Amino acid sequence: MLSLNEDIKNKKFDQIYLFYGEESYLKRQYKHRMKKAIITEDDSMNYSYFEGRKTNISDIMDIADTMPFFSEKRLLIVENSGFFKEEAGDLADYLKRLPATACIIFIEDEIDKRGKLYKAVKQTGRIVEFSTQSEGTLMKWIQNLIKAENKVMNKEVITYFLYKTGLEMENIFQELEKLLCYTLNKSQITKEDVDAVCTEQIQNSIFKMVDAIGEKKQKQALEYYYDLMALKEPPMKIMYLIARQFQILLEIKELMQKGCQYQEISRKTGYRDFAVKKYLTQAKRFSPVTIKNALKNCAEMEEAVKLGKINDTMSVELLIVQYSS
Repeated sequence: MLSLNEDIKNKKFDQIYLFYGEESYLKRQYKHRMKKAIITEDDSMNYSYFEGRKTNISDIMDIADTMPFFSEKRLLIVENSGFFKEEAGDLADYLKRLPATACIIFIEDEIDKRGKLYKAVKQTGRIVEFSTQSEGTLMKWIQNLIKAENKVMNKEVITYFLYKTGLEMENIFQELEKLLCYTLNKSQITKEDVDAVCTEQIQNSIFKMVDAIGEKKQKQALEYYYDLMALKEPPMKIMYLIARQFQILLEIKELMQKGCQYQEISRKTGYRDFAVKKYLTQAKRFSPVTIKNALKNCAEMEEAVKLGKINDTMSVELLIVQYSS
């Protein structure tokens, strides 16, 4: 991203860019910044946008071959085309002879680095991965946004806010906008403000549900489940997330037994520090045998649902009851 900032600042651009990764907020921000820097804001004559898997490669090549109209560059943005997961040999070959007047920005969620098109872009252009940002980076970003609004939000509250929202920047930004509107007449944002307006991610509800199961609080665990059902969350998605949570706990448990501290666990697993601290506490509530049995039962319940032996809603209820009794 630093190299992109330099390109934008110096107005010197490569002909081909590939933006990919799971952080959609950053991809969108840099898409708009690059567009604004390469062509003028109202220049519709020299700008073409393609989106989706029905994008035609020949259309891209035809437009890229067209000379720009009273401009140095013609900009093409190709988004979520799926070309980087397919054989796009014609486009890969074409990029090697792309006219100097054309600039193409590809934006994708997923790519195959073994593909011919990826290798062509790597050889002739610039590839930028937009991955999930670190907890520290997100905290600084949030602090800057808060400061710009002349408000204060201490580190503990920001950490709690991230726990509620998750680490996706798009969701963080939306929840922060709600929070700023709610605290319009306040200078200090508190944990109570976060609880009042911020929507909790489903994974947090699953965490609390598993916590209640571990503490043998059956009624509370079932209430979390019924709340998710009221929000129209599919039972099999909830089952999958419960299994995923137990899988995380098993991974944490095994590292704990090897004597790893939370910093080392965070480094080995890739989970954020604040998340690892939560997992460590929760993992202590379950034995390795219980976790393995829960994972096995999740798989058995899923199979039973697929075979029509039990309905999906009941399968999750039985699982919760079994391990919270």
